Amino acid sequence: MRPLLLRCPLGCLATVFGSFSASRNKLVTQAAALPHLFYFRNTMHYQTEERGRPNSPDYRIYFKTSEGKYISPFHDISLIAETEQDNDVPTKKPKKNESEVLFNMVVEVPRWSNAKMEIATKEPLNPIKQDVKKGKLRYVANIFPHKGYIWNYGALPQTWEDPNHTDKDTKCCGDNDPIDVCEIGTQVCFPGQVIQVKVLGILAMIDEGETDWKVIAINALDPDAKNLNSIEDVCKSRPGHLEATVDWFRKYKVPDGKPENRFGFNGEFKDKDFAVEIIKSTHEHWRALVQKQTNSGGIECKNISCCESPFKCSDDEARDVVASAPAFDSTHPVSPNVDKWHFV
Repeated sequence: MRPLLLRCPLGCLATVFGSFSASRNKLVTQAAALPHLFYFRNTMHYQTEERGRPNSPDYRIYFKTSEGKYISPFHDISLIAETEQDNDVPTKKPKKNESEVLFNMVVEVPRWSNAKMEIATKEPLNPIKQDVKKGKLRYVANIFPHKGYIWNYGALPQTWEDPNHTDKDTKCCGDNDPIDVCEIGTQVCFPGQVIQVKVLGILAMIDEGETDWKVIAINALDPDAKNLNSIEDVCKSRPGHLEATVDWFRKYKVPDGKPENRFGFNGEFKDKDFAVEIIKSTHEHWRALVQKQTNSGGIECKNISCCESPFKCSDDEARDVVASAPAFDSTHPVSPNVDKWHFV
């Protein structure tokens, strides 16, 4: 068994999604997790390597396998967490209690933190870095009563919100990034952590005229995961959580002098089935991206595992990319202004 799109044809994930859509059956996976080390049933796991100085513009978090092979978290980590599939043969019909597809999520920002860490989509191997605007590192403001990000925030690998595509519902193009995820579990994650999540719903944010979907999900290993199976479950068991999420996304740029963000569907969350269809669409756009079938929008597509991709590189080339980055060094101090309250 192997993770989809790692050393396999690019079409095999579409087989799973097609089977899912036709039968409404979903797949369940299990994973064992240790701090900073994540195992999958086929023994594949991911580790991270820090380069540069934390809290500085040159800080990067690179990803690699247990074999020491450097990979892209954007292109080489499978979207689907795990399947029983091999040789492009769909899985057998799951049992009734096996009712979920689990997705890999790459955590970029831990809950309660402020540094705007993100997958560097325009750098080789797409390490995680801190966003920079006008020469300054970006930190999200603390808008009362929130402290930093109010969930673990990250992205689904092997997805892309295509800026060449206009969404039929929002009437806006994609934002040129992998699709974002708000993980609402109890554990505070760390940057570079790869977790398996259950998708619960999705929010359509409109950011400066671009569609910027926000998937709502929960870590499959979270104690609350068994009780949260839909966006309605979140509403019932966590009063105010979704409302706070909309409020956070509406206002988080206001302290920087920008207008409030808008939302599709009047700020209402769409359900899990709708969310999976959006994820499926962004995965198809990603496939076209790594196969060089569309305008890349400046995205760096270097990868080591997508065998139908003209951007596939050797292990040595990937190693050279990381070796060219500054060595890991001491943490740079953070300005106390990052802790300031903002009342909007």
